[in-house]
Amino acid sequence: MWGAPFSANAKKMLLLGSGELGKEVIIEAQRLGVECIAVDRYELAPAMQVAHRSHCLDMQDAEALKALIRKEKPDIIVPEIEAIATGALEELEQEGFHVVPTARAARLTMDREGIRRLAAEKLQLPTAAYRFADDFEQLRSAVHELGTPCVVKPLMSSSGKGQSVCRTPEDAEACWNTALEGARAKTTRVIVEAFVPFESEITLLTVRSVSGTTFCPPIGHIQKDGDYVESWQPHGMTDKQLSEAEDIARTITDELGGYGLFGVELFLTADGVIFSEVSPRPHDTGMVTMITQDLSEFALHVRAILGFPVPSVTLLTPGASATLKAELATRDFAISGMDDALSLPRTQVRVFGKPETKPGRRMAVALSAAGDVETARKTAKEAANMLKVEVNHV
Repeated sequence: MWGAPFSANAKKMLLLGSGELGKEVIIEAQRLGVECIAVDRYELAPAMQVAHRSHCLDMQDAEALKALIRKEKPDIIVPEIEAIATGALEELEQEGFHVVPTARAARLTMDREGIRRLAAEKLQLPTAAYRFADDFEQLRSAVHELGTPCVVKPLMSSSGKGQSVCRTPEDAEACWNTALEGARAKTTRVIVEAFVPFESEITLLTVRSVSGTTFCPPIGHIQKDGDYVESWQPHGMTDKQLSEAEDIARTITDELGGYGLFGVELFLTADGVIFSEVSPRPHDTGMVTMITQDLSEFALHVRAILGFPVPSVTLLTPGASATLKAELATRDFAISGMDDALSLPRTQVRVFGKPETKPGRRMAVALSAAGDVETARKTAKEAANMLKVEVNHV
């Protein structure tokens, strides 16, 4: 299911979602001469700051979304977040607009129910046991059936928002409330997953392009409250694990079709590799590739979606990333500690440029390279700990 090849002569790209990942996508697209339009629900989002122009829009408003796209007439539409009226994208695709990787892939992957049923029921990929719940009573029944601990997630959210671990039956109500608060769609439906006793979790960045399917070296990562706090590349795996991971990634991305980079999340367990989720776009844990690979995940995504070849991916050095997260909400702040962080060897910092902070919001990332992964991880975490979000005082 490769889909029709896209012309490498795209002149205009419209990005739906303008966070830190979208910012890097636009930078890479501009390097190849593409006019870039950034769209998000709030003004001055990171990608808007580097785009040729931008629009502020509720992307779940189907009519407003269609009106904007018909007005701009982009050669290529690039969804970068989950909260989008994907039905509108399917309608626009029927009109001849090009959606990355496809409108169907965008719809399935932005809904945890759609992608889980596709992976487990149609493709028969190994996944955690799961149930869906539309109300609190159904959630309690699901927790009882799956046992504790288990994981509760809204069907649609970003950066781990709304996810929690239900450790005892008494935690069910708190998990239900957390899921509703973190959801990015007007639904109360949640997914409940049996807890997987994994040894580690990885992201396998998978690129589908005119050159075929290419895999980046696996990326290990650690999450806290459902959101990643550090990642590293390469993550050590046996040949058997790597083969299983690539088979799963190829199966799910072949089914989704189209061109682009996919972030395939997997658990490594004593019994084999288990599929978790897939995103048809650059992955937050993949920011480490900005320091480790000859082509970052953003450069790979842009090459692929524009129809250019991706003959290979080369790991230049082991490396790691660690995030800076805000602890309070403010619009008047500065990020300090840059001098100290940048004094560390082979270390870079990316400040995202978000206009306001919120507790737990990712504001910057430290990237470090080294001769081995453990040294890189230590340095990246040290650099991130030197960075601080400080409120400006008059």
